[in-house]
Amino acid sequence: MAHQLTRRALAAFGLALATLAAHAQDRFIVMSSTTSTEQSGLFAHLLPAFKAKTGIDIRVVAQGTGQALDMGRRGDADVLFVHDQVAEEKFVAEGFGLERRAVMYNDFVLIGPKGDPAGTKGSDIVEALKKLAAGEAEFVSRGDKSGTHAAELRYWKAAGLDTPVGKVAGYKECGCGMGPALNIASSTGAYVLADRGTWLAFKNRGELAILVEGDRRLFNQYGVIVVNPAKHPHVKKDLAQSFADWVVSPEGQASIASYKIGGEQLFFPNADK
Repeated sequence: MAHQLTRRALAAFGLALATLAAHAQDRFIVMSSTTSTEQSGLFAHLLPAFKAKTGIDIRVVAQGTGQALDMGRRGDADVLFVHDQVAEEKFVAEGFGLERRAVMYNDFVLIGPKGDPAGTKGSDIVEALKKLAAGEAEFVSRGDKSGTHAAELRYWKAAGLDTPVGKVAGYKECGCGMGPALNIASSTGAYVLADRGTWLAFKNRGELAILVEGDRRLFNQYGVIVVNPAKHPHVKKDLAQSFADWVVSPEGQASIASYKIGGEQLFFPNADK
């Protein structure tokens, strides 16, 4: 009898362990995000702090914001961390996201050869693009429907070009992330629009330098959105909401502010109060 009880107890204990293990394995969410948050090194700094606090693991799929939003529309992500406010608000208005919350900002900068053959240097991004449009200098566009690509197209439009493709002699689309676009610019001596965070983390600068910065139009806001489970019932809403709440909390905001490279802060928290 005692032997049978021992075997039953062991079996029950094994089942409990298996249940706990399965539960632990299920405590993860998929986050679709921009390449800049990953390639700048922010997530390597931020996400371990969140996991230490909650035990929730985050599996990141880094891509352009347009692709990240499409991933959310398909229900292939639980939460989005992106930077194209107009597109984000449309995503929520269409019912695919529960709420868009501001998290942090940095800015875009125009990068180019230190010698600046097109004469773009200054603090006016529109005037800089007009000069590039009038010359032969090469410009690398991400061309990937990312937040950076969307911002770049807005600046070209303000410079009088609804689409620079076929109209600007040196304009080339790479269809790639921010890091690869910077690598192409470095190897070819081209101009490129980049977010400051990825630029600060970029190691292969060669002869590249920041040429245009400080224009208020270069402001770059990031937001977080939990995918709506009413559209996709399998979405891990509660776990995703835990991250959205944490990243805008004083603790999450402090973690963002503490991420620096060479003593320079890459992102500035500005969650709605």
